[in-house]
Amino acid sequence: MSTKADCRIAFAEALIALAEADRRVVAVASDSVGSSNLKEFKRRFPERLVNVGIAEQNLVGVSAGLASAGKIPFACAASCFLTARALEQVKVDLAYSRHNVKLCGMSSGLAYGELGPTHHSIEDLAWMRVIANMTVVVPADPVETAQAVRAAAAMDGPVFLRLSRLPVPDVHPAGYAFQVGRAALLRQGLDVTLVAAGVTVAPALEAAGLLDADGISAAVLNLSTIRPIDRESIVAAASRGPIVTVEEHTVYGGLGSAVAEAVVTSRPVRMRMLGVPGVFAPTGSAEFLLAHFGLTPEGIRGAARSLVRES
Repeated sequence: MSTKADCRIAFAEALIALAEADRRVVAVASDSVGSSNLKEFKRRFPERLVNVGIAEQNLVGVSAGLASAGKIPFACAASCFLTARALEQVKVDLAYSRHNVKLCGMSSGLAYGELGPTHHSIEDLAWMRVIANMTVVVPADPVETAQAVRAAAAMDGPVFLRLSRLPVPDVHPAGYAFQVGRAALLRQGLDVTLVAAGVTVAPALEAAGLLDADGISAAVLNLSTIRPIDRESIVAAASRGPIVTVEEHTVYGGLGSAVAEAVVTSRPVRMRMLGVPGVFAPTGSAEFLLAHFGLTPEGIRGAARSLVRES
Protein backbone atom coordinates (compact mmCIF):
# COMPACT_ATOMS: atom_id res chain seq x y z
CA MET A 1 0.00 0.00 0.00
CA SER A 2 1.02 3.64 -0.42
CA THR A 3 2.53 5.93 2.20
CA LYS A 4 0.13 6.80 4.99
CA ALA A 5 -1.40 10.28 5.24
CA ASP A 6 -3.69 12.21 7.59
CA CYS A 7 -7.17 12.56 6.08
CA ARG A 8 -7.59 15.91 7.83
CA ILE A 9 -5.13 17.38 5.32
CA ALA A 10 -7.30 16.23 2.41
CA PHE A 11 -10.35 17.57 4.26
CA ALA A 12 -8.81 21.02 4.70
CA GLU A 13 -7.58 21.24 1.11
CA ALA A 14 -11.00 20.26 -0.23
CA LEU A 15 -12.72 22.77 2.04
CA ILE A 16 -10.44 25.59 0.90
CA ALA A 17 -11.10 24.71 -2.75
CA LEU A 18 -14.84 24.76 -2.08
CA ALA A 19 -14.57 28.12 -0.30
CA GLU A 20 -12.63 29.61 -3.21
CA ALA A 21 -15.40 28.61 -5.59
CA ASP A 22 -18.40 29.37 -3.38
CA ARG A 23 -18.63 32.23 -0.89
CA ARG A 24 -21.41 30.44 0.96
CA VAL A 25 -18.93 27.92 2.37
CA VAL A 26 -17.95 28.77 5.95
CA ALA A 27 -16.26 26.90 8.80
CA VAL A 28 -17.37 26.84 12.43
CA ALA A 29 -15.04 25.54 15.14
CA SER A 30 -15.22 24.88 18.88
CA ASP A 31 -11.71 25.96 19.82
CA SER A 32 -10.60 23.29 17.36
CA VAL A 33 -8.95 25.28 14.58
CA GLY A 34 -5.66 23.41 14.97
CA SER A 35 -7.04 19.92 15.54
CA SER A 36 -9.44 20.36 12.61
CA ASN A 37 -6.54 21.56 10.41
CA LEU A 38 -8.31 24.87 9.71
CA LYS A 39 -5.34 27.22 10.19
CA GLU A 40 -4.84 27.76 6.46
CA PHE A 41 -8.60 28.21 5.97
CA LYS A 42 -8.53 30.86 8.70
CA ARG A 43 -5.60 32.61 7.05
CA ARG A 44 -7.27 32.60 3.63
CA PHE A 45 -10.81 33.37 4.78
CA PRO A 46 -10.63 34.99 8.24
CA GLU A 47 -14.12 36.44 7.93
CA ARG A 48 -15.57 33.04 7.08
CA LEU A 49 -14.39 31.12 10.14
CA VAL A 50 -16.35 31.34 13.38
CA ASN A 51 -14.75 30.01 16.57
CA VAL A 52 -17.43 29.59 19.24
CA GLY A 53 -15.02 28.30 21.87
CA ILE A 54 -15.49 25.06 23.79
CA ALA A 55 -19.27 25.05 23.38
CA GLU A 56 -20.41 22.29 21.04
CA GLN A 57 -24.13 22.99 21.54
CA ASN A 58 -23.54 26.57 20.47
CA LEU A 59 -21.46 25.35 17.54
CA VAL A 60 -24.43 23.42 16.17
CA GLY A 61 -26.88 26.23 16.89
CA VAL A 62 -24.69 28.87 15.24
CA SER A 63 -24.19 26.58 12.25
CA ALA A 64 -27.96 26.14 11.93
CA GLY A 65 -28.38 29.90 11.98
CA LEU A 66 -25.75 30.36 9.29
CA ALA A 67 -27.47 27.71 7.16
CA SER A 68 -30.82 29.49 7.55
CA ALA A 69 -29.10 32.60 6.17
CA GLY A 70 -27.99 30.70 3.06
CA LYS A 71 -24.49 29.69 4.10
CA ILE A 72 -23.01 26.16 3.87
CA PRO A 73 -21.41 25.65 7.29
CA PHE A 74 -18.84 22.94 8.01
CA ALA A 75 -19.04 22.51 11.79
CA CYS A 76 -15.76 21.04 13.04
CA ALA A 77 -15.10 19.58 16.47
CA ALA A 78 -13.75 16.48 18.17
CA SER A 79 -16.25 13.77 17.29
CA CYS A 80 -16.62 12.58 20.89
CA PHE A 81 -17.84 16.03 22.00
CA LEU A 82 -19.65 17.07 18.83
CA THR A 83 -21.91 14.03 18.94
CA ALA A 84 -22.32 13.52 22.69
CA ARG A 85 -22.61 17.05 24.02
CA ALA A 86 -24.63 18.46 21.15
CA LEU A 87 -26.85 15.49 20.32
CA GLU A 88 -30.11 17.30 21.09
CA GLN A 89 -29.08 20.27 18.95
CA VAL A 90 -28.07 17.94 16.12
CA LYS A 91 -31.44 16.21 16.31
CA VAL A 92 -33.64 19.32 16.62
CA ASP A 93 -31.69 22.23 15.10
CA LEU A 94 -30.28 20.29 12.16
CA ALA A 95 -32.06 17.05 11.34
CA TYR A 96 -35.63 17.90 12.33
CA SER A 97 -35.27 21.39 10.82
CA ARG A 98 -33.42 20.02 7.77
CA HIS A 99 -30.72 22.68 8.00
CA ASN A 100 -27.91 22.43 5.48
CA VAL A 101 -25.04 21.88 7.93
CA LYS A 102 -22.07 19.54 7.48
CA LEU A 103 -20.93 18.09 10.79
CA CYS A 104 -17.25 17.14 10.77
CA GLY A 105 -16.46 14.77 13.62
CA MET A 106 -12.68 15.02 13.96
CA SER A 107 -10.31 12.54 15.61
CA SER A 108 -13.01 9.92 15.76
CA GLY A 109 -12.82 6.37 17.04
CA LEU A 110 -9.77 5.52 19.14
CA ALA A 111 -7.49 8.23 17.74
CA TYR A 112 -7.26 10.11 21.06
CA GLY A 113 -6.10 6.87 22.69
CA GLU A 114 -3.92 8.20 25.51
CA LEU A 115 -6.64 10.64 26.63
CA GLY A 116 -8.86 7.75 27.63
CA PRO A 117 -12.57 6.92 27.58
CA THR A 118 -13.71 10.55 27.83
CA HIS A 119 -12.13 11.19 24.43
CA HIS A 120 -12.74 7.86 22.70
CA SER A 121 -15.46 8.41 20.10
CA ILE A 122 -16.81 4.89 19.77
CA GLU A 123 -20.53 5.67 19.94
CA ASP A 124 -20.82 8.43 17.33
CA LEU A 125 -22.00 6.28 14.42
CA ALA A 126 -24.73 4.69 16.56
CA TRP A 127 -25.99 8.11 17.64
CA MET A 128 -25.82 9.75 14.23
CA ARG A 129 -27.26 6.98 12.07
CA VAL A 130 -30.51 6.70 14.04
CA ILE A 131 -31.38 10.37 13.51
CA ALA A 132 -33.84 10.96 10.67
CA ASN A 133 -32.65 13.03 7.69
CA MET A 134 -28.97 12.53 8.61
CA THR A 135 -26.46 11.26 6.05
CA VAL A 136 -23.47 9.50 7.66
CA VAL A 137 -20.16 9.06 5.82
CA VAL A 138 -16.87 7.52 7.00
CA PRO A 139 -14.12 8.07 4.40
CA ALA A 140 -11.34 5.48 4.23
CA ASP A 141 -8.45 7.44 2.73
CA PRO A 142 -7.46 10.96 1.61
CA VAL A 143 -8.89 10.53 -1.89
CA GLU A 144 -12.27 9.46 -0.57
CA THR A 145 -12.17 12.16 2.11
CA ALA A 146 -11.76 14.96 -0.43
CA GLN A 147 -14.54 13.56 -2.59
CA ALA A 148 -16.84 13.09 0.40
CA VAL A 149 -16.32 16.72 1.44
CA ARG A 150 -17.30 17.89 -2.04
CA ALA A 151 -20.28 15.53 -2.14
CA ALA A 152 -21.46 16.78 1.26
CA ALA A 153 -21.26 20.40 0.12
CA ALA A 154 -23.32 19.57 -2.97
CA MET A 155 -26.08 17.93 -0.92
CA ASP A 156 -28.93 19.91 0.60
CA GLY A 157 -29.32 18.73 4.18
CA PRO A 158 -27.36 17.66 7.25
CA VAL A 159 -24.37 15.36 6.81
CA PHE A 160 -22.07 13.78 9.39
CA LEU A 161 -18.50 13.21 8.18
CA ARG A 162 -16.49 10.97 10.54
CA LEU A 163 -12.81 11.86 10.13
CA SER A 164 -9.85 10.30 11.92
CA ARG A 165 -6.45 11.72 12.77
CA LEU A 166 -4.76 8.34 12.29
CA PRO A 167 -2.65 8.22 9.11
CA VAL A 168 -3.97 5.79 6.51
CA PRO A 169 -2.76 4.61 3.08
CA ASP A 170 -4.67 5.08 -0.15
CA VAL A 171 -6.95 2.08 -0.56
CA HIS A 172 -8.85 3.00 -3.72
CA PRO A 173 -7.71 2.44 -7.30
CA ALA A 174 -6.97 5.31 -9.65
CA GLY A 175 -10.14 6.87 -10.99
CA TYR A 176 -12.23 5.98 -7.95
CA ALA A 177 -15.41 8.06 -7.71
CA PHE A 178 -17.15 8.30 -4.35
CA GLN A 179 -20.94 8.29 -4.35
CA VAL A 180 -23.11 8.84 -1.30
CA GLY A 181 -24.94 5.61 -0.53
CA ARG A 182 -22.68 3.38 -2.64
CA ALA A 183 -20.16 0.92 -1.25
CA ALA A 184 -16.90 0.12 -3.07
CA LEU A 185 -15.85 -3.48 -3.66
CA LEU A 186 -12.08 -3.17 -3.32
CA ARG A 187 -11.23 -6.86 -3.63
CA GLN A 188 -13.07 -9.79 -5.14
CA GLY A 189 -13.51 -12.95 -3.08
CA LEU A 190 -15.61 -16.10 -3.01
CA ASP A 191 -15.57 -17.43 0.56
CA VAL A 192 -16.10 -14.48 2.91
CA THR A 193 -16.58 -10.71 2.72
CA LEU A 194 -14.80 -8.28 5.02
CA VAL A 195 -16.93 -5.14 5.38
CA ALA A 196 -15.11 -2.13 6.81
CA ALA A 197 -15.15 1.67 6.89
CA GLY A 198 -12.67 4.41 7.69
CA VAL A 199 -9.35 3.37 9.22
CA THR A 200 -10.30 -0.32 9.29
CA VAL A 201 -10.43 -0.65 5.50
CA ALA A 202 -6.64 -0.87 5.06
CA PRO A 203 -6.18 -3.64 7.68
CA ALA A 204 -9.14 -5.49 6.14
CA LEU A 205 -7.35 -5.45 2.79
CA GLU A 206 -4.17 -6.73 4.43
CA ALA A 207 -6.16 -9.45 6.19
CA ALA A 208 -7.62 -10.54 2.87
CA GLY A 209 -4.08 -10.99 1.56
CA LEU A 210 -3.15 -13.06 4.61
CA LEU A 211 -6.24 -15.24 4.15
CA ASP A 212 -4.96 -16.27 0.73
CA ALA A 213 -2.30 -18.29 2.56
CA ASP A 214 -5.11 -20.08 4.43
CA GLY A 215 -6.81 -21.02 1.17
CA ILE A 216 -9.64 -18.55 1.87
CA SER A 217 -10.75 -16.12 -0.82
CA ALA A 218 -11.88 -12.90 0.88
CA ALA A 219 -13.68 -9.97 -0.70
CA VAL A 220 -13.30 -6.51 0.85
CA LEU A 221 -16.17 -4.01 0.81
CA ASN A 222 -15.63 -0.39 1.83
CA LEU A 223 -18.99 0.67 3.24
CA SER A 224 -18.12 4.35 3.58
CA THR A 225 -21.74 5.51 3.70
CA ILE A 226 -23.38 4.14 6.84
CA ARG A 227 -26.64 5.95 6.09
CA PRO A 228 -28.17 5.58 3.56
CA ILE A 229 -26.71 2.09 3.44
CA ASP A 230 -25.95 0.23 0.21
CA ARG A 231 -28.31 -2.68 0.76
CA GLU A 232 -27.67 -4.08 -2.73
CA SER A 233 -23.94 -4.50 -2.10
CA ILE A 234 -24.56 -6.09 1.29
CA VAL A 235 -27.04 -8.58 -0.15
CA ALA A 236 -24.53 -9.42 -2.88
CA ALA A 237 -21.89 -10.03 -0.19
CA ALA A 238 -24.28 -12.26 1.77
CA SER A 239 -24.98 -14.28 -1.36
CA ARG A 240 -21.25 -15.13 -1.54
CA GLY A 241 -21.03 -16.38 2.02
CA PRO A 242 -20.41 -15.21 5.59
CA ILE A 243 -19.59 -11.61 6.49
CA VAL A 244 -17.10 -10.10 8.93
CA THR A 245 -17.64 -6.44 9.81
CA VAL A 246 -14.71 -4.39 11.09
CA GLU A 247 -15.22 -1.04 12.80
CA GLU A 248 -13.34 1.35 15.08
CA HIS A 249 -16.54 1.72 17.12
CA THR A 250 -18.66 -0.20 19.56
CA VAL A 251 -20.28 -3.27 18.02
CA TYR A 252 -23.63 -1.95 19.23
CA GLY A 253 -25.43 0.28 16.75
CA GLY A 254 -22.63 1.02 14.30
CA LEU A 255 -21.39 -0.47 11.03
CA GLY A 256 -21.90 -4.09 12.07
CA SER A 257 -25.42 -3.44 13.29
CA ALA A 258 -26.31 -1.61 10.09
CA VAL A 259 -25.03 -4.53 7.99
CA ALA A 260 -26.82 -7.06 10.21
CA GLU A 261 -30.11 -5.18 9.78
CA ALA A 262 -29.79 -5.44 6.01
CA VAL A 263 -28.70 -9.08 6.15
CA VAL A 264 -31.42 -10.35 8.48
CA THR A 265 -34.19 -8.69 6.45
CA SER A 266 -32.86 -9.58 3.01
CA ARG A 267 -30.35 -12.45 2.92
CA PRO A 268 -29.63 -14.13 6.30
CA VAL A 269 -26.04 -15.32 6.60
CA ARG A 270 -23.53 -15.99 9.39
CA MET A 271 -21.70 -12.89 10.60
CA ARG A 272 -18.89 -11.91 12.94
CA MET A 273 -18.74 -8.29 14.18
CA LEU A 274 -15.34 -6.94 15.17
CA GLY A 275 -15.11 -3.72 17.15
CA VAL A 276 -15.24 -2.55 20.74
CA PRO A 277 -17.37 -5.21 22.49
CA GLY A 278 -19.68 -2.99 24.51
CA VAL A 279 -17.07 -1.75 26.99
CA PHE A 280 -15.23 1.48 27.69
CA ALA A 281 -11.92 1.20 25.88
CA PRO A 282 -8.87 1.42 28.14
CA THR A 283 -6.30 4.20 28.00
CA GLY A 284 -3.40 3.63 25.63
CA SER A 285 -2.09 4.48 22.20
CA ALA A 286 -4.41 4.07 19.25
CA GLU A 287 -2.17 1.30 17.93
CA PHE A 288 -2.40 -0.54 21.26
CA LEU A 289 -6.18 -0.19 21.35
CA LEU A 290 -6.67 -1.41 17.78
CA ALA A 291 -4.57 -4.48 18.59
CA HIS A 292 -6.34 -4.94 21.93
CA PHE A 293 -9.70 -5.27 20.16
CA GLY A 294 -8.41 -7.41 17.28
CA LEU A 295 -8.71 -4.65 14.68
CA THR A 296 -5.44 -5.60 12.99
CA PRO A 297 -4.77 -7.65 9.87
CA GLU A 298 -3.99 -10.72 11.97
CA GLY A 299 -7.01 -10.20 14.20
CA ILE A 300 -9.34 -9.85 11.22
CA ARG A 301 -7.73 -12.86 9.56
CA GLY A 302 -8.35 -14.99 12.62
CA ALA A 303 -12.00 -13.97 12.90
CA ALA A 304 -12.65 -14.60 9.21
CA ARG A 305 -10.87 -17.93 9.24
CA SER A 306 -12.85 -19.08 12.26
CA LEU A 307 -16.15 -17.96 10.73
CA VAL A 308 -15.50 -19.69 7.41
CA ARG A 309 -14.57 -22.97 9.14
CA GLU A 310 -17.71 -22.82 11.27
CA SER A 311 -19.97 -22.23 8.26
